[in-house]
Amino acid sequence: MIDHTGIAVKDFDAAKRFYDAALGPLGASLVMMVPEEYTGGVKVGGYGYDRPQFWLHESGEAGPGRHYAFTADTRAEVDAFYEAAVAAGGRDNGKPGIRAHYHPNYYGAFVFDPDGNNIEAVCHNPE
Repeated sequence: MIDHTGIAVKDFDAAKRFYDAALGPLGASLVMMVPEEYTGGVKVGGYGYDRPQFWLHESGEAGPGRHYAFTADTRAEVDAFYEAAVAAGGRDNGKPGIRAHYHPNYYGAFVFDPDGNNIEAVCHNPE
């Protein structure tokens, strides 16, 4: 249903380092930077697989309280996401594991990004 989404970040370079590390294990990367002549000098970049689906937009007004969950194909990808995100400066908000209160195969991990957003990787497969 959602084609793409994005968040405002206070420090684009710090956010880029975090998302490069955290999304790499899921196979996603920075696939596009919008030329600054089109953004008024603001850094805007999109992550995805073959096209941008998750955008970072440099802004003085970034705020916590947002939640974004990224699909992982395997539980090992969830584990790798968590380890990479924490190593890149993310703060733990739920180690990898089953969340049976959602459904029996819900395997997820949660971290706070540098701006306080709750970022998750989730695998719905049974193994």
